[in-house]
Amino acid sequence: MDASASPAPLSVHVRSARVVFDAETLFDDLDFPLEGGRWTCLLGASGVGKSTLLRTIVGLATDGGNSGEIVCSDGLPLAGRAAMMAQRDLLFPWLTAIDNVMLGDRLRGRRGAGRERAMALLAEVGLAGYADALPAALSGGMRQRVALARTLMEDRPVVLMDEPFSGLDAVTRMRLQDMAAAMLAGRTVLLVTHDPLEALRLGHRVFILAGRPARLIEDLRPAGSAPRDVADPDVLRMQGLLLHRLAEAQA
Repeated sequence: MDASASPAPLSVHVRSARVVFDAETLFDDLDFPLEGGRWTCLLGASGVGKSTLLRTIVGLATDGGNSGEIVCSDGLPLAGRAAMMAQRDLLFPWLTAIDNVMLGDRLRGRRGAGRERAMALLAEVGLAGYADALPAALSGGMRQRVALARTLMEDRPVVLMDEPFSGLDAVTRMRLQDMAAAMLAGRTVLLVTHDPLEALRLGHRVFILAGRPARLIEDLRPAGSAPRDVADPDVLRMQGLLLHRLAEAQA
């Protein structure tokens, strides 16, 4: 094999996951795959456990009633190799945009070392002129672009996204979806969302999580490359199917 070849994208598999929260079993023997280098999207009703599953993958759901394993394709632990982007931008209001992007470096004691890369990422998300702006001076969409740049700054092979665009207007949301699809190409991405259209625009594989304990009840593979056209007939047909499945799951 060519030693200069890029390593294969990291795939991740959640196996036999059991999560108990407040004496209620959210999952029991749940298997959930993330294909390497592709977007997996997860839909489901509020409270079904989507965010908990995401935290389980990244290692934050560690109560005594939980069990299961996270298996990576290279046989190594996932710890330290996943970045998260949340629904809220979670920017520190007293830090400038550039300092928020560099927060991970700062916490790891690498002050200033990655400034050039952070500036390049801000430029890539269209905020080159806002490096020294505080979050209060930025719109919601601009703050989420800073959050996206901060996520990319971590340079991790796996990216977990928990409804990162849900608080934005429709046009800004679509633009950020397009931007994220381009900038995260080749990484292994899990997107938790309430929006079937968002999942179908971005996902290579789309699951619905439903029930208690929760289980996977749908597995769709949209055709074509992301981001898909919102007017694509196949996207619209699958959107209707997903909406019906979600309604049935909550009935």
